[in-house]
Amino acid sequence: MNNHVTVLEIDGNALEHNLNYFKQKLQTETKILAVVKAEGYGSDAVKIAKFLENRVDYFAVAYTHEGVALRKAEIKTPILVLHPLTQNLQAIVDYRLEPNLYSFKIFEAFLKLADEIPLMNYPIHLKFNTGLNRLGFWHTDIPQILSTLKETTHVKVHSLFSHLAASEDAEEQEFTLHQIHNFAYISQQFYKYLDYKPMLHVLNTSGILNFPEAQFDMVRIGIGLYGFGNDEQETSQLKNTHNLKSIISQIHFIEPGETVGYNRAFIAKTRTKTATIPIGHADGLSRKIGNKKCFVLINNQKAPIIGNVCMDMIMVDITKINCDEGDEVIIFNSQEMIKQISNSAETIPYETLTAISHRVKKMLK
Repeated sequence: MNNHVTVLEIDGNALEHNLNYFKQKLQTETKILAVVKAEGYGSDAVKIAKFLENRVDYFAVAYTHEGVALRKAEIKTPILVLHPLTQNLQAIVDYRLEPNLYSFKIFEAFLKLADEIPLMNYPIHLKFNTGLNRLGFWHTDIPQILSTLKETTHVKVHSLFSHLAASEDAEEQEFTLHQIHNFAYISQQFYKYLDYKPMLHVLNTSGILNFPEAQFDMVRIGIGLYGFGNDEQETSQLKNTHNLKSIISQIHFIEPGETVGYNRAFIAKTRTKTATIPIGHADGLSRKIGNKKCFVLINNQKAPIIGNVCMDMIMVDITKINCDEGDEVIIFNSQEMIKQISNSAETIPYETLTAISHRVKKMLK
Protein backbone atom coordinates (compact mmCIF):
# COMPACT_ATOMS: atom_id res chain seq x y z
CA MET A 1 0.00 0.00 0.00
CA ASN A 2 1.42 3.38 -1.00
CA ASN A 3 1.49 5.67 2.04
CA HIS A 4 3.81 8.27 0.52
CA VAL A 5 2.51 11.71 1.49
CA THR A 6 3.66 13.16 -1.82
CA VAL A 7 0.69 12.94 -4.19
CA LEU A 8 0.05 13.67 -7.84
CA GLU A 9 -3.53 14.84 -8.27
CA ILE A 10 -4.89 14.40 -11.80
CA ASP A 11 -7.56 16.95 -12.65
CA GLY A 12 -10.36 15.15 -14.49
CA ASN A 13 -12.15 18.38 -15.36
CA ALA A 14 -8.98 19.73 -16.95
CA LEU A 15 -8.50 16.48 -18.86
CA GLU A 16 -12.03 16.68 -20.26
CA HIS A 17 -11.60 20.36 -21.12
CA ASN A 18 -8.43 19.61 -23.09
CA LEU A 19 -10.03 16.73 -24.97
CA ASN A 20 -13.00 18.92 -25.90
CA TYR A 21 -10.67 21.72 -27.02
CA PHE A 22 -9.15 19.39 -29.60
CA LYS A 23 -12.49 17.85 -30.53
CA GLN A 24 -13.84 21.20 -31.65
CA LYS A 25 -10.92 21.47 -34.06
CA LEU A 26 -11.75 18.15 -35.73
CA GLN A 27 -14.20 17.16 -38.41
CA THR A 28 -17.14 15.25 -36.98
CA GLU A 29 -16.05 11.96 -38.55
CA THR A 30 -12.42 12.17 -37.36
CA LYS A 31 -11.63 9.55 -34.73
CA ILE A 32 -9.50 10.26 -31.66
CA LEU A 33 -6.67 8.15 -30.33
CA ALA A 34 -5.59 9.10 -26.80
CA VAL A 35 -1.95 8.43 -26.02
CA VAL A 36 -1.61 7.02 -22.49
CA LYS A 37 1.94 5.65 -22.70
CA ALA A 38 4.49 6.28 -19.94
CA GLU A 39 1.76 5.98 -17.28
CA GLY A 40 -0.36 8.61 -18.97
CA TYR A 41 2.56 11.02 -19.23
CA GLY A 42 3.60 10.49 -15.64
CA SER A 43 0.12 10.24 -14.15
CA ASP A 44 -1.78 6.93 -14.09
CA ALA A 45 -2.59 5.24 -17.39
CA VAL A 46 -5.38 3.09 -15.96
CA LYS A 47 -7.12 6.03 -14.30
CA ILE A 48 -6.75 8.16 -17.43
CA ALA A 49 -8.02 5.38 -19.70
CA LYS A 50 -11.03 4.63 -17.50
CA PHE A 51 -11.90 8.32 -17.49
CA LEU A 52 -11.57 8.64 -21.27
CA GLU A 53 -12.88 5.23 -22.32
CA ASN A 54 -16.28 6.41 -23.52
CA ARG A 55 -14.88 9.65 -24.93
CA VAL A 56 -12.26 8.39 -27.42
CA ASP A 57 -11.99 5.71 -30.10
CA TYR A 58 -8.53 4.28 -29.46
CA PHE A 59 -5.74 4.23 -26.91
CA ALA A 60 -2.03 3.99 -27.65
CA VAL A 61 0.75 2.71 -25.41
CA ALA A 62 4.45 2.34 -26.12
CA TYR A 63 5.06 -1.21 -24.89
CA THR A 64 3.07 -4.40 -24.54
CA HIS A 65 3.02 -4.50 -20.73
CA GLU A 66 1.37 -1.07 -20.71
CA GLY A 67 -1.46 -2.42 -22.83
CA VAL A 68 -1.73 -5.57 -20.71
CA ALA A 69 -2.21 -3.38 -17.61
CA LEU A 70 -5.13 -1.61 -19.31
CA ARG A 71 -6.74 -4.89 -20.30
CA LYS A 72 -6.34 -6.25 -16.76
CA ALA A 73 -8.15 -3.11 -15.59
CA GLU A 74 -11.00 -4.12 -17.94
CA ILE A 75 -10.43 -1.40 -20.52
CA LYS A 76 -12.21 -2.67 -23.63
CA THR A 77 -11.36 0.13 -26.10
CA PRO A 78 -8.94 -0.85 -28.90
CA ILE A 79 -5.31 -0.42 -27.82
CA LEU A 80 -2.49 0.18 -30.29
CA VAL A 81 0.96 -0.93 -29.10
CA LEU A 82 3.37 1.48 -30.76
CA HIS A 83 6.62 -0.39 -30.13
CA PRO A 84 5.97 -4.12 -29.78
CA LEU A 85 8.92 -6.51 -29.73
CA THR A 86 8.98 -10.05 -31.07
CA GLN A 87 9.22 -11.65 -27.61
CA ASN A 88 5.94 -9.98 -26.61
CA LEU A 89 3.77 -10.96 -29.57
CA GLN A 90 2.02 -13.84 -27.82
CA ALA A 91 0.98 -11.50 -24.99
CA ILE A 92 -0.36 -9.06 -27.57
CA VAL A 93 -2.66 -11.75 -28.93
CA ASP A 94 -3.58 -13.08 -25.48
CA TYR A 95 -4.77 -9.63 -24.39
CA ARG A 96 -6.27 -8.63 -27.75
CA LEU A 97 -3.89 -5.73 -28.25
CA GLU A 98 -3.17 -4.35 -31.71
CA PRO A 99 0.49 -4.30 -32.79
CA ASN A 100 2.25 -1.67 -34.84
CA LEU A 101 4.35 -3.66 -37.29
CA TYR A 102 7.18 -1.40 -38.36
CA SER A 103 9.83 -3.73 -39.86
CA PHE A 104 9.94 -6.96 -41.82
CA LYS A 105 11.38 -8.77 -38.81
CA ILE A 106 8.37 -8.10 -36.58
CA PHE A 107 5.92 -8.24 -39.51
CA GLU A 108 7.05 -11.74 -40.45
CA ALA A 109 7.22 -12.86 -36.80
CA PHE A 110 3.62 -11.81 -36.22
CA LEU A 111 2.41 -13.44 -39.43
CA LYS A 112 4.15 -16.65 -38.39
CA LEU A 113 2.41 -16.54 -34.99
CA ALA A 114 -0.93 -15.73 -36.64
CA ASP A 115 -0.51 -18.74 -38.90
CA GLU A 116 0.38 -21.09 -36.04
CA ILE A 117 -2.53 -20.18 -33.74
CA PRO A 118 -4.27 -19.59 -36.26
CA LEU A 119 -5.82 -16.12 -36.22
CA MET A 120 -8.40 -14.70 -38.59
CA ASN A 121 -8.32 -11.05 -39.73
CA TYR A 122 -6.40 -10.02 -36.62
CA PRO A 123 -6.06 -6.20 -36.49
CA ILE A 124 -2.57 -4.92 -37.22
CA HIS A 125 -1.20 -1.44 -37.92
CA LEU A 126 1.63 -0.56 -40.30
CA LYS A 127 3.92 2.37 -39.63
CA PHE A 128 5.88 4.11 -42.36
CA ASN A 129 8.95 6.25 -41.92
CA THR A 130 8.45 9.56 -43.72
CA GLY A 131 11.27 11.54 -42.12
CA LEU A 132 11.51 10.97 -38.37
CA ASN A 133 13.88 8.04 -39.03
CA ARG A 134 12.97 6.22 -35.83
CA LEU A 135 10.61 3.32 -36.60
CA GLY A 136 8.80 2.37 -39.76
CA PHE A 137 8.83 0.76 -43.18
CA TRP A 138 10.08 2.69 -46.20
CA HIS A 139 7.82 3.42 -49.15
CA THR A 140 9.99 1.06 -51.19
CA ASP A 141 8.81 -1.80 -48.96
CA ILE A 142 5.20 -1.47 -50.14
CA PRO A 143 5.27 -4.08 -52.95
CA GLN A 144 6.66 -6.78 -50.66
CA ILE A 145 4.20 -5.93 -47.88
CA LEU A 146 1.23 -6.04 -50.27
CA SER A 147 2.41 -9.31 -51.76
CA THR A 148 2.58 -10.87 -48.31
CA LEU A 149 -0.79 -9.51 -47.23
CA LYS A 150 -2.50 -10.96 -50.32
CA GLU A 151 -1.36 -14.42 -49.30
CA THR A 152 -2.90 -14.39 -45.82
CA THR A 153 -6.29 -14.05 -44.15
CA HIS A 154 -4.77 -14.22 -40.67
CA VAL A 155 -4.32 -10.46 -40.34
CA LYS A 156 -6.06 -7.34 -41.53
CA VAL A 157 -4.54 -3.86 -41.65
CA HIS A 158 -6.63 -1.61 -39.44
CA SER A 159 -4.52 1.46 -39.99
CA LEU A 160 -1.55 2.95 -41.80
CA PHE A 161 0.28 5.74 -40.01
CA SER A 162 3.40 7.82 -39.75
CA HIS A 163 4.86 10.27 -37.24
CA LEU A 164 5.73 13.92 -37.85
CA ALA A 165 9.20 15.03 -36.85
CA ALA A 166 8.68 18.78 -36.34
CA SER A 167 4.98 19.60 -36.54
CA GLU A 168 5.33 22.25 -33.82
CA ASP A 169 8.06 24.17 -35.69
CA ALA A 170 6.86 26.81 -38.15
CA GLU A 171 10.32 26.93 -39.71
CA GLU A 172 9.98 23.25 -40.65
CA GLN A 173 6.61 23.60 -42.37
CA GLU A 174 8.00 22.54 -45.75
CA PHE A 175 9.52 19.40 -44.25
CA THR A 176 6.27 18.53 -42.45
CA LEU A 177 4.20 19.02 -45.60
CA HIS A 178 6.64 16.75 -47.43
CA GLN A 179 6.04 14.10 -44.76
CA ILE A 180 2.27 14.45 -45.10
CA HIS A 181 2.39 14.23 -48.89
CA ASN A 182 4.70 11.23 -48.71
CA PHE A 183 2.28 9.52 -46.33
CA ALA A 184 -0.65 10.30 -48.63
CA TYR A 185 1.25 8.68 -51.52
CA ILE A 186 1.97 5.57 -49.43
CA SER A 187 -1.69 5.33 -48.43
CA GLN A 188 -2.84 5.50 -52.03
CA GLN A 189 -0.67 2.52 -52.92
CA PHE A 190 -2.50 0.42 -50.35
CA TYR A 191 -5.90 1.72 -51.36
CA LYS A 192 -5.18 0.70 -54.96
CA TYR A 193 -4.29 -2.89 -54.20
CA LEU A 194 -6.28 -3.85 -51.08
CA ASP A 195 -9.99 -4.61 -51.29
CA TYR A 196 -10.59 -2.57 -48.12
CA LYS A 197 -9.42 0.80 -46.79
CA PRO A 198 -7.37 0.91 -43.57
CA MET A 199 -7.70 3.98 -41.37
CA LEU A 200 -5.05 6.66 -41.89
CA HIS A 201 -3.46 8.83 -39.21
CA VAL A 202 -0.41 11.07 -39.09
CA LEU A 203 -1.23 14.04 -36.83
CA ASN A 204 0.00 14.37 -33.26
CA THR A 205 -0.99 17.20 -30.88
CA SER A 206 0.97 19.90 -32.73
CA GLY A 207 -0.09 18.48 -36.06
CA ILE A 208 -3.75 18.90 -35.16
CA LEU A 209 -3.11 22.55 -34.35
CA ASN A 210 -0.87 23.39 -37.31
CA PHE A 211 -1.98 21.05 -40.11
CA PRO A 212 -5.75 20.49 -39.69
CA GLU A 213 -6.09 19.65 -43.39
CA ALA A 214 -4.22 16.38 -42.75
CA GLN A 215 -6.65 14.84 -40.27
CA PHE A 216 -7.27 11.81 -42.49
CA ASP A 217 -9.36 9.28 -40.47
CA MET A 218 -7.91 9.66 -36.98
CA VAL A 219 -5.61 11.88 -34.92
CA ARG A 220 -3.39 11.07 -31.97
CA ILE A 221 -3.52 13.36 -28.94
CA GLY A 222 -0.69 13.02 -26.41
CA ILE A 223 0.79 15.99 -24.56
CA GLY A 224 -2.24 18.11 -25.50
CA LEU A 225 -4.47 16.02 -23.24
CA TYR A 226 -2.22 16.93 -20.34
CA GLY A 227 -2.23 20.67 -20.90
CA PHE A 228 0.45 21.64 -23.41
CA GLY A 229 0.03 22.90 -26.97
CA ASN A 230 2.65 23.77 -29.56
CA ASP A 231 3.04 27.40 -28.45
CA GLU A 232 2.15 29.79 -25.64
CA GLN A 233 -1.15 30.81 -27.22
CA GLU A 234 -2.40 27.24 -27.64
CA THR A 235 -1.17 26.20 -24.19
CA SER A 236 -3.10 29.11 -22.66
CA GLN A 237 -6.30 27.57 -24.05
CA LEU A 238 -5.60 24.29 -22.26
CA LYS A 239 -5.71 23.41 -18.59
CA ASN A 240 -3.02 21.82 -16.46
CA THR A 241 -3.90 18.25 -15.44
CA HIS A 242 -0.92 17.40 -13.17
CA ASN A 243 -0.83 18.84 -9.65
CA LEU A 244 2.10 17.60 -7.55
CA LYS A 245 1.75 18.12 -3.79
CA SER A 246 3.55 17.21 -0.60
CA ILE A 247 3.84 18.42 3.02
CA ILE A 248 6.41 19.95 5.34
CA SER A 249 8.11 17.16 7.29
CA GLN A 250 10.31 19.31 9.53
CA ILE A 251 11.27 22.94 10.12
CA HIS A 252 14.80 24.03 11.04
CA PHE A 253 16.43 27.31 12.02
CA ILE A 254 19.87 27.65 10.45
CA GLU A 255 22.38 30.09 11.92
CA PRO A 256 24.69 32.27 9.79
CA GLY A 257 27.56 30.22 8.41
CA GLU A 258 25.76 26.91 8.74
CA THR A 259 25.10 24.84 5.62
CA VAL A 260 22.19 22.86 4.22
CA GLY A 261 22.27 19.60 2.31
CA TYR A 262 24.82 17.51 0.48
CA ASN A 263 28.14 19.11 -0.45
CA ARG A 264 27.17 22.05 1.78
CA ALA A 265 25.72 23.68 -1.32
CA PHE A 266 23.75 26.31 0.66
CA ILE A 267 25.50 28.53 3.20
CA ALA A 268 23.29 30.74 5.38
CA LYS A 269 24.27 34.41 5.35
CA THR A 270 21.62 35.31 7.93
CA ARG A 271 19.44 33.31 10.30
CA THR A 272 17.34 31.18 7.96
CA LYS A 273 14.18 29.17 8.51
CA THR A 274 14.05 26.03 6.34
CA ALA A 275 11.49 23.34 5.63
CA THR A 276 12.27 19.76 4.61
CA ILE A 277 9.82 18.22 2.14
CA PRO A 278 9.56 14.47 1.31
CA ILE A 279 10.17 14.56 -2.43
CA GLY A 280 13.45 14.23 -4.30
CA HIS A 281 15.11 13.05 -7.45
CA ALA A 282 13.86 9.48 -6.86
CA ASP A 283 10.35 10.95 -7.14
CA GLY A 284 11.15 12.73 -10.39
CA LEU A 285 12.65 16.09 -9.44
CA SER A 286 15.84 16.84 -11.34
CA ARG A 287 18.94 17.68 -9.30
CA LYS A 288 19.36 20.66 -11.61
CA ILE A 289 16.47 22.57 -10.01
CA GLY A 290 18.15 23.03 -6.60
CA ASN A 291 20.16 25.96 -5.32
CA LYS A 292 17.39 28.54 -5.77
CA LYS A 293 16.77 27.75 -9.44
CA CYS A 294 13.17 26.78 -8.64
CA PHE A 295 10.62 27.24 -5.90
CA VAL A 296 7.62 25.55 -4.34
CA LEU A 297 4.46 27.19 -3.02
CA ILE A 298 3.60 27.16 0.68
CA ASN A 299 0.52 29.11 1.73
CA ASN A 300 0.55 30.74 -1.73
CA GLN A 301 4.08 32.08 -1.23
CA LYS A 302 7.24 31.14 -3.10
CA ALA A 303 9.77 29.11 -1.14
CA PRO A 304 13.08 28.72 -3.05
CA ILE A 305 14.69 25.27 -3.10
CA ILE A 306 18.04 25.59 -1.32
CA GLY A 307 20.98 23.23 -1.51
CA ASN A 308 21.08 20.17 -3.74
CA VAL A 309 17.99 18.08 -4.39
CA CYS A 310 18.38 14.85 -2.40
CA MET A 311 17.12 11.43 -3.42
CA ASP A 312 14.08 11.61 -1.14
CA MET A 313 13.91 15.22 0.05
CA ILE A 314 14.32 18.88 -0.79
CA MET A 315 14.89 21.78 1.56
CA VAL A 316 13.34 25.20 0.99
CA ASP A 317 13.73 28.66 2.46
CA ILE A 318 10.60 29.63 4.45
CA THR A 319 12.15 32.52 6.42
CA LYS A 320 9.39 34.91 5.31
CA ILE A 321 6.54 32.38 5.30
CA ASN A 322 4.23 31.69 8.22
CA CYS A 323 3.79 27.91 8.15
CA ASP A 324 3.96 24.77 10.29
CA GLU A 325 5.10 21.18 9.99
CA GLY A 326 2.40 19.22 8.16
CA ASP A 327 1.33 22.15 5.99
CA GLU A 328 0.68 21.51 2.29
CA VAL A 329 3.40 22.18 -0.26
CA ILE A 330 2.72 22.70 -3.97
CA ILE A 331 5.57 21.43 -6.14
CA PHE A 332 3.68 22.46 -9.27
CA ASN A 333 0.05 23.10 -10.13
CA SER A 334 0.21 25.07 -13.37
CA GLN A 335 1.75 24.98 -16.81
CA GLU A 336 3.92 27.93 -15.81
CA MET A 337 5.46 26.07 -12.87
CA ILE A 338 6.00 22.94 -14.96
CA LYS A 339 7.71 25.00 -17.67
CA GLN A 340 9.89 26.76 -15.11
CA ILE A 341 11.02 23.43 -13.67
CA SER A 342 11.62 22.13 -17.19
CA ASN A 343 13.64 25.17 -18.22
CA SER A 344 15.74 25.03 -15.04
CA ALA A 345 16.39 21.32 -15.64
CA GLU A 346 17.28 22.09 -19.28
CA THR A 347 14.52 19.86 -20.57
CA ILE A 348 10.89 19.96 -21.75
CA PRO A 349 7.52 19.43 -20.00
CA TYR A 350 7.30 15.90 -21.50
CA GLU A 351 10.29 14.82 -19.41
CA THR A 352 9.23 16.71 -16.29
CA LEU A 353 5.85 14.96 -16.30
CA THR A 354 6.98 11.47 -17.29
CA ALA A 355 9.77 11.58 -14.70
CA ILE A 356 7.24 11.42 -11.85
CA SER A 357 8.03 8.08 -10.27
CA HIS A 358 5.84 5.12 -9.39
CA ARG A 359 6.27 5.71 -5.67
CA VAL A 360 4.34 8.99 -5.89
CA LYS A 361 0.69 8.29 -5.12
CA LYS A 362 -1.66 9.14 -8.03
CA MET A 363 -5.24 10.33 -7.56
CA LEU A 364 -7.81 11.34 -10.20
CA LYS A 365 -10.05 14.12 -8.95
